[in-house]
Order: sequence, then C-alpha cells, then structure tokens
Amino acid sequence: MKIDPNSSADLSVQIAQAIKDAIISGQLIVDQRLPSESELADQLHVSRPTVREALKRLAAQSLIRTQRGATGGAFINRLSFEDAHAQQVTTSTLLLSMNEVSFETACEARYALERACAPLSASRRSADHLATMRAEIFRQGQPGLSDEAYCASDVAFHRALVDGAANPVLSYQLAGAVEAMQPLMNIITFTARDRARIVALHCQIADAIDQGNGAAASDGLTRLETETLQLAQKVFESRAAKP
Repeated sequence: MKIDPNSSADLSVQIAQAIKDAIISGQLIVDQRLPSESELADQLHVSRPTVREALKRLAAQSLIRTQRGATGGAFINRLSFEDAHAQQVTTSTLLLSMNEVSFETACEARYALERACAPLSASRRSADHLATMRAEIFRQGQPGLSDEAYCASDVAFHRALVDGAANPVLSYQLAGAVEAMQPLMNIITFTARDRARIVALHCQIADAIDQGNGAAASDGLTRLETETLQLAQKVFESRAAKP
C-alpha cells in the first residue's frame, strides 16, 4: 500500500483510495483486520489523525467496520447491495440536480431501464411484490391523498416492479432511476397530473405483471413515459407563458 507525499491530493484521500484498491484487488479480504492507526501511520509516514480521517472515509462508504475491545480494530466489511443503495440514490440525485440533466433525458433513461426489468418481473415476481403494487395503486386512488404521499406511493409502486425482477444488480442499478429520477419528475409534473389516468396505467402494468406478460408490462411503461412527457410539456409551456 503506497501513497505519494508529493501529490496535491489529500493524504487521507490517498490512503482511503489505496485501501479501497487493495479490497477490490483481493489483497484485503472480508473480515480481515487492518493494521492499527499507529501501525498504518508508521508504515505510510503520516500522522495518526491523517490515518483516522482515511478510516472515517472508508467507514462512511461501509467498506470497513470498527470493533472495540482487546480483539477490536478496523475490519474489512462485506458491502451489501442494501448498504450501497442509499449512496446510489444520493449520488444519482446530486448528479441530476447539479448537472441540469434535461427532463427528456432523465425520462428516457429511467423508462428504458425499467422496461428492461419488466419481462423479468413478469416471470419472477413474488406474491409480495404484486401485493405491494396493488396496495400502492389502491393508495393512489384514495381521495385527499397529499401530493407528497402520492409521490412516495408512486416510487414504491415502481420499486416493487423493479425488485420483482429478482436481480439484486438490477435493483441496485435502478435505485437511482426509480428513487432519484422519479421524485424529480414528480416535482415537475404533479400540478398537471391526472391521478386517475396514472392509476389506470399502473393497473394495466400490474395486471400484465400478474399475468406474466412482460411485453404488455413494457408497453404499459411506454404509455406511462408518453404520459409523463406530455405532462411535463404542459408544465413547461405554462411556465413559459407567465410574464
């Protein structure tokens, strides 16, 4: 494990990256104990606070865990898809909001990814996934449901469809598409949305998933994409017309 003291990069960042690279390459394995702070500081010729900051960075990414006691220390953690899920959503949300990705671009990406899950979900979904979709459709049809609650239900519906594909890699990759892009889309379109129309489309998609018809589920998502784009266009035109 090496760092470059002459580099302009922060030393703690270099140390964290070096440890991460060692984990990826297999030099460090799950549950392996890292050298102590003082040992790492001596090996790398840096201060203990610098090592401590590097370890904090790794802990924030769930790559290491710390244990107290005589047999304690910092250990390589087994990163789960669940651990990485929140980071994926946060990163996707920041990328979309900071880089001014167009609504059309985000919409295209999100629905293209979700359509890839539709055939798998139609053949693999569990009873629980389908029950979640049905429950959220029922919730969306309730009078007096707030916009915030409706948007949360919308996300839960699509999350169940994606998770129904029973592929943790796809679920992880689509976390950004569903739980980052969808709320941003809802913020733009909720004022123009016809909830009854969206609920009807959700019903068509859920029915297709229930019947094992992946093509019909994908077609339902395409219709939902078209509806979303039309709603957004109305909103943008209305905003442009205002003085």
